[in-house]
Amino acid sequence: MKKRWLCALMALLLTVGALCGCSAAPAEDEGEIIDLGGIAEEEIPLSGSPAVSYVVVPVASGTSTEKNTSAVIDYSNTKDGYIMIKWTGGSTSSKLKVQVKGPGKETYTYNLRSDGQYETFPLSDGNGKYQFTVNKQVSGTKYSRVLAASADVKLTDEFAPFIRPNQYVNFTEDSAAVAKAAELIADAGVTDNLEKVGVIYEWVVTNLTYDNDRANQVKSGSLTGYLPNVDDVMAAKKGICFDYAALMAAMLRSQNVPIKLVVGFTGKQYHAWVNVWSETAGWVEGMIYFNGEIWNLMDPTFASSNKQSKGIMDYIGNSSNYQEKYLY
Repeated sequence: MKKRWLCALMALLLTVGALCGCSAAPAEDEGEIIDLGGIAEEEIPLSGSPAVSYVVVPVASGTSTEKNTSAVIDYSNTKDGYIMIKWTGGSTSSKLKVQVKGPGKETYTYNLRSDGQYETFPLSDGNGKYQFTVNKQVSGTKYSRVLAASADVKLTDEFAPFIRPNQYVNFTEDSAAVAKAAELIADAGVTDNLEKVGVIYEWVVTNLTYDNDRANQVKSGSLTGYLPNVDDVMAAKKGICFDYAALMAAMLRSQNVPIKLVVGFTGKQYHAWVNVWSETAGWVEGMIYFNGEIWNLMDPTFASSNKQSKGIMDYIGNSSNYQEKYLY
């Protein structure tokens, strides 16, 4: 039966060739030298799959803006889950703050650079009405509003804010973290979101250690306004919880995996961890590493600094120990 099927296929191909005016090429003269080109015989392909990244770069399109001599708020791409803001008022020793208030209960407050470069801020509350403000310090904790804008946001999809870079999960196409993620995923040969999470999670918790010096600087107040630099964290192989979560989020977003960087509380401690989206499970809120039976909370900081002991894994596997406050 198989032989008859192959013969029929060959006959069909020959018929199509004849109808198209094709004919067999004459045989080359024996001994004639021809250039075959292509890959040399000694080059043996060893890679299972190419290292690929999916970095969606935010842009300030300029089609919808609010601006004055002090700042520019570009809300041209709210459908893609972000706005971009830059300070244009020149050098200043005063602190600058951005506030984003969406339909959720929390107001998000960010520091703003004064170097005239755009920064990206996510629309973490999803669809709804938003208010954006730029504020300049007057004294202490008192600020004056220098610019405001508003928008009615309708996202292209719910993942839009959690697949792109922003001020807290900051990476580019050229980031070392992006290249490392592509390398790890290619070597593992995985395509499923949760399989990608497993690969990146394992690398982070086995290669990073907790940075007690930086933690003490934050606690003492000698280090304020800290934002993770994912490439620096990866190079140093250490960080605080914020660094762990930001690095993991950057690596996975660059692999087209929607990730929420979550900031909230574990007990009385201010803490950061990640939630992930899977095609098979949807948003896995507070549950992410797989122990062979169930998915548990992904807390790469605790898992790494405590050597994944049973006690700590039981703790981070209990979502009641965690309280979300902000999503980035």
